[in-house]
Amino acid sequence: MATLSTHVLDTATGRPARGVPVTLLDADGTALAEWVTDDDGRIGALGGDLPTGSYRLRFDLDGPFYPEVVVAFRITADEHHHVPLLLSPFGYSTYRGS
Repeated sequence: MATLSTHVLDTATGRPARGVPVTLLDADGTALAEWVTDDDGRIGALGGDLPTGSYRLRFDLDGPFYPEVVVAFRITADEHHHVPLLLSPFGYSTYRGS
């Protein structure tokens, strides 16, 4: 089984994005769990042990342009997966972290 974490950074302010609601969804769009980022913009353990498969993280931003960001990804190995999100008012990026 794999583990999952995330980190949300506001690149416009150079600070962590705290208080962001995050939902873990399975491939069918069923919500598996919900969290809110801590003061450091992190959620350390999303969903416990996850089997291989496709998932989505939905970040509810309520921003000026993006009300939400959905990141689809695949877990293919029994290891830790980290999915960071970098935000600005009119853009975002993500990558597979460590």
